[in-house]
Amino acid sequence: MADVTLREVTKVFPGGATAVDRVDLEIDNGELLVLVGPSGSGKTTVLRLTAGLEELTDGEIRIGGRVVNDVHPMDRDIAMVFQNYALYPHMTVAENIGFGLKLRGMKKRDVAERVQRTAETLGLSDLLKRKPAQLSGGQRQRVAMGRAIVRDPAAFLMDEPLSNLDAKLRVQMRTEIQRLQHELGTTTMYVTHDQVEAMTMGDRVAVMRDGHLVQVDTPQVLYDRPTDLFVAGFIGSPAMNFVRARLEASNGTVVASFGSNRLELPVRALPPALTSDQLQDVIIGLRPEHLELALNGSNGKAVLRAPVTLAEPVGAQVIVHLDVDTLQLTEQGGDFCACLDSRRICSRGETLTLAVDPATLHFFDPETETALR
Repeated sequence: MADVTLREVTKVFPGGATAVDRVDLEIDNGELLVLVGPSGSGKTTVLRLTAGLEELTDGEIRIGGRVVNDVHPMDRDIAMVFQNYALYPHMTVAENIGFGLKLRGMKKRDVAERVQRTAETLGLSDLLKRKPAQLSGGQRQRVAMGRAIVRDPAAFLMDEPLSNLDAKLRVQMRTEIQRLQHELGTTTMYVTHDQVEAMTMGDRVAVMRDGHLVQVDTPQVLYDRPTDLFVAGFIGSPAMNFVRARLEASNGTVVASFGSNRLELPVRALPPALTSDQLQDVIIGLRPEHLELALNGSNGKAVLRAPVTLAEPVGAQVIVHLDVDTLQLTEQGGDFCACLDSRRICSRGETLTLAVDPATLHFFDPETETALR
């Protein structure tokens, strides 16, 4: 086990395209850190630079305190798990798992013992004589994990290992990878474009955009205190709603006006960066799950009204899309919606009165798109 440190890591491809721009990142010994971001954000390039599969343009990478900039991938003491499993089709499960040990010149008996132990950990003991074509997608992913685990590396590097699995199996394998990583205590860099996967798996999550690290923190902090509009819109499902509002003082309160709606907010709900005597245009973020039906008055909560355009039942909840005057500001798309109890039948065209706790609102500077604290 070892920590992994990236300092000012930069990758510029031929032609001048900067894929990774001065990334600083520390992964603690035994930590599972997830790199997440949209396609083209640079997350896979960071992983490949760490593995030695791409050549650094600038910066420094350390694994276990050792600078590995010029160290061959085979000598970095890391193990990779790929999206496409990368199994040898002509080899059995046992041969695939033990292949790396065989290359190292380990004795056949020792290889067999370690393969058997790893197979037991992953529930593959009955499949050791099969070939990849005889396995399901989940079983192949377990074999790929076994090939990494058996080497007992200093760090695991996982590049979207679950993206080829169906939704149910992905959830199962997410749990399996977390369990194994915690049991083994191996430092892990895990890349995904799926923010739900990132939030459920990572001890910490690093959000990337356009080659830059935007925010690195625990999943809960990313959800509660996003550093800017991009992180706020990227983290959470459904995505956060955004409205461009004008703040005005009114009878000891503050009114946030957008379109036909006027949210009355107590002054204490404003972040210190906004004060009642220095009001301005802001972007307000409202998470769909923080909106609720105002059945018996607002009870001190801010209220907005909007007609229903679409209702999507999803089991215990219904995602209700609303016709609200908004300015869509995130790259993720989508519209204004609320997550309500599925027992509430919502009809298209019906006007709902929704309440939101002012303490759950997020405020952003419309110029810089940074969070206002």
